[in-house]
Amino acid sequence: MSNSKGDTDAKSEYILGHSEREIARLKAQATELDPITRRFLREAGIVPGMRVLDVGSGAGDVAFLAAELVGGTGEVVGVDLALTAVEVARSRATAQSLKNVAFLEGNPAAMTFDRPFDAVIGRYVLQFQKDPVAVLRNLTAHVRPKGLIVFQENDWAGLMSFPPIPTFDQVCQWASTTMRRHGTETHMGMKLHGTFVGAGLESPAMRLEAPVGTPANLAWLKSFRELIATLLPEMERLGVATAGQVDIETLIERISNEAARTNSVIVGVFSVGAWARR
Repeated sequence: MSNSKGDTDAKSEYILGHSEREIARLKAQATELDPITRRFLREAGIVPGMRVLDVGSGAGDVAFLAAELVGGTGEVVGVDLALTAVEVARSRATAQSLKNVAFLEGNPAAMTFDRPFDAVIGRYVLQFQKDPVAVLRNLTAHVRPKGLIVFQENDWAGLMSFPPIPTFDQVCQWASTTMRRHGTETHMGMKLHGTFVGAGLESPAMRLEAPVGTPANLAWLKSFRELIATLLPEMERLGVATAGQVDIETLIERISNEAARTNSVIVGVFSVGAWARR
């Protein structure tokens, strides 16, 4: 395989960065997302013996899932633009004594490899691309004929509270506005179909899952708070909201109190999976 970094300009476009706090958030997020991702990957057809390319591998969680599914006879290569994330993923792989997974720094859409993959997969990657159709088209070139392309993206269309929780709804609006102004696609999940077709693939199979519950029993809300904390500097820089308005330290408490008064529930961000064969 090649370890060429390719074009890494996109590093500066990733709104969430790669701080220690963000890496920790990604690990915590994986605890909630991994069961969903595992179901998507299994239904898509990731099986033992496959050679899989995981793009935007971050701290390595999706690559580790894939490594579990392909087994000892398979192989997973995770690629990420950020060396910080790659080093964390490598360290975690070593700690788990994983022999069937490796991590490279670079832009997978611009890299070359010594042989094709049976599948290319990614979680929460395309939403950060300026041209997701072009990126997907380039990634597809790494897959053998009849191989799998599997992506999981989120969609903020489903975010809601019922009856309405004013603080939650306001913070959701601030966060989505911040991401959109920075160039992040907050409806990438629902755009997966068009992206696959635009990249020259067949119409993909698709699934959707979302967390639902009260603030008291919705673990997702803690991850949401960490996401808001990560976005806060950019939120202020873009003039969307101030730290005082968000008041991150009391955010969950205020949301919980408002929800208790109206017996409300929260619907979290949609997780949408899509897959097709080349």
